[in-house]
Amino acid sequence: MKRLLLSLAIVLTSAMAFAGEGMWIPMLLQYNEKEMQEMGMRITADDIYSINHSSLKDAIVLFGGGCTGEIVSDYGLLLTNHHCGYDYIQQHSSVEHDYLTDGFWAMDRSQELPCPGLTVIFLREMRDVTPQVLNEVTSEMTEAKRQATISENIKKIIAEVEKETKYKASVKPFFLGNEYYLLLNEEYTDVRLVGCPPSNIGKFGGDTDNWVWPRHTGDFSVFRVYAGKDGHPADYSADNVPYKPAKHLEISLKGADEGDFAFVFGYPARTSEYLPSIAVNQEANVIDPIAVDLRGKILDIYNTYQEKDKKVRIQYASKHAGLGNGWKKWMGVTEGINHFHGVEKKQAYEKDFMEWCNASRQRYPYIGLLNAFEKKYKELEPYRVAYTYLSNAGLNIELIDFAGSFGRLSRVTKETPQEDIDDMVASLKNATKAFFKDYHQPIDEEVAKSMLTEYLKQPADFRPGFLNEIKDVDSYVNELFSKSMFVNEEKVNEFLDGFKASKVKKLQKDPAMKAYQSLIEFYRNDVNPKMAPINKAIDSLQRIYMKGQMVMEPERRFSPDANFTLRVTYGKVEGFKPQDGKTFRHFTTLEGIMEKENPDIYDYVVEPKLKELYNNKDYGRYADKDGTMHVAFTASVHTTGGNSGSPILNADGRLLGLNFDRCWEGTMSDLVYDPDICRNISVDIRYVLFIIDKFAGAKNLIAEMDIVE
Repeated sequence: MKRLLLSLAIVLTSAMAFAGEGMWIPMLLQYNEKEMQEMGMRITADDIYSINHSSLKDAIVLFGGGCTGEIVSDYGLLLTNHHCGYDYIQQHSSVEHDYLTDGFWAMDRSQELPCPGLTVIFLREMRDVTPQVLNEVTSEMTEAKRQATISENIKKIIAEVEKETKYKASVKPFFLGNEYYLLLNEEYTDVRLVGCPPSNIGKFGGDTDNWVWPRHTGDFSVFRVYAGKDGHPADYSADNVPYKPAKHLEISLKGADEGDFAFVFGYPARTSEYLPSIAVNQEANVIDPIAVDLRGKILDIYNTYQEKDKKVRIQYASKHAGLGNGWKKWMGVTEGINHFHGVEKKQAYEKDFMEWCNASRQRYPYIGLLNAFEKKYKELEPYRVAYTYLSNAGLNIELIDFAGSFGRLSRVTKETPQEDIDDMVASLKNATKAFFKDYHQPIDEEVAKSMLTEYLKQPADFRPGFLNEIKDVDSYVNELFSKSMFVNEEKVNEFLDGFKASKVKKLQKDPAMKAYQSLIEFYRNDVNPKMAPINKAIDSLQRIYMKGQMVMEPERRFSPDANFTLRVTYGKVEGFKPQDGKTFRHFTTLEGIMEKENPDIYDYVVEPKLKELYNNKDYGRYADKDGTMHVAFTASVHTTGGNSGSPILNADGRLLGLNFDRCWEGTMSDLVYDPDICRNISVDIRYVLFIIDKFAGAKNLIAEMDIVE
């Protein structure tokens, strides 16, 4: 087998490559360097990723486990998206201190707010360990034996590496298990909230504008990373000091012009670009529509209550954002795949693949792949549907989900050490306080009635047992909420006080706990045992299919699917034409915010101070050369979830903005990439600085940054 890296080195000059497509491994960026420089880049691959000296990678972090952030000062100042910091902003918010509505700005470091549980991770080094991982792996092995050998090899690699380094080691598969890379990471656990704009800036347009261009959202928030006095990671302490990075980003005030080279450096979460057509069709036309329908019903209920009560709006802000993001994205995926004929394009490619397979006996290992995919995905579908209902209907009933957090406590026995029980109780008391802070029972009751009604439409064999005992949904829900202790904070704490193993039976008999256990038992006994072996078989087929595609097309550009590892993606700043007669320019301005203003709709309320700045054209040094205040811009750079908060950088590696979204028409890019309509959306860094400086008056933060005129 030829190493895929050799293929990668060959294909990077291919004329078939689409600028903007691909999520490239930074340690291999020297293969992309020529093309990037021909497109306009003025720095080198070594400036972006190096282990021999500081480079841009040293300013990029995995933020909170699900987003990207970037260091922009010598004092650990960090920028990410408003929606990435949203949970922590919400946790610090109350009716008295409504940071969601009013924003928050620390005018000195003593005012910065600790964020327990928030971490940032720096990649220190990557290494290719494919030969070590695949040592003694043969094509004759069963899949189980292959995976066992690989797992054992990975354990050995990690153990050996961690003996000689202070960093945390992990090994990740690339090219669907054909390549493996070692990652050395350093995690910092003291991260503090420094500033955020009001939601009417940071979330302007709300769910209505989400995934849609043109956008006018100031989607940013500001944090700071702290370290122990020795500069190394340390848990929160008042004695900790701002982290001093090996590299921080310089900020450009030149803006993003049509045709400019730009690249995004961040942590894309998951793409699946090499799937067969049957998998794409199942995702876009079976699974996603179910999740969209269920979540849409929940969001309608949230909206009704949030519009009536400010406290409820704050309580459910983060929950609404979490549900709404996937809801709207999946609608876009279905529409994009079907409108741009994604399944048909995959089928045409598969026809070519089969013709190639049949042209030579040496290609025998690939001949039966597509038929095998067809069989396995048909077997998988009913179980994926069952899981989609379980996760989107059953576990979105907050009462049932909260009861599930007591699952471990429900299994203690007389033999369980009381010390262990006490630790569980202490943790559950904290969880109880957090739960009831943001819980509104009337919402949950209405969600429960809606979701259980939908769930009961599924065949009896594909739903949990407790549903099959329900004669009337309304009666069941009324009884559930009247009899469960999990609707009352005082009752829960009273139950936890002085907890002994003798109380377990009462916990097990609680109707919310019984419903949760039924859901989990259904998953463990009926869904996962069927899904797991099918998914393993599909993974094996996919690995072989990936190899087959690369062998068939040695001159085609291939980049590994996203897997939450640091990647570079690049393209041009440009608008797009998603439909006949519809053309979008590449940027929006503050004028568009004023045009959208609607004081009767929360998502379109314009802050008085922002309106004053607009009326006076008081933009300071942050205005574009055309005299307007640019807000957001689009580029043909391939991004996905996890890239939220990623820096988008110019040809000199300076910060142009923060990536926060994709256009609606291009959300299908996780499955099928179309260079004509797939666009990422970023907030212009000049708008970020304008809000920090002119709107918030936080000049202390501006003074920390290296701003290049």
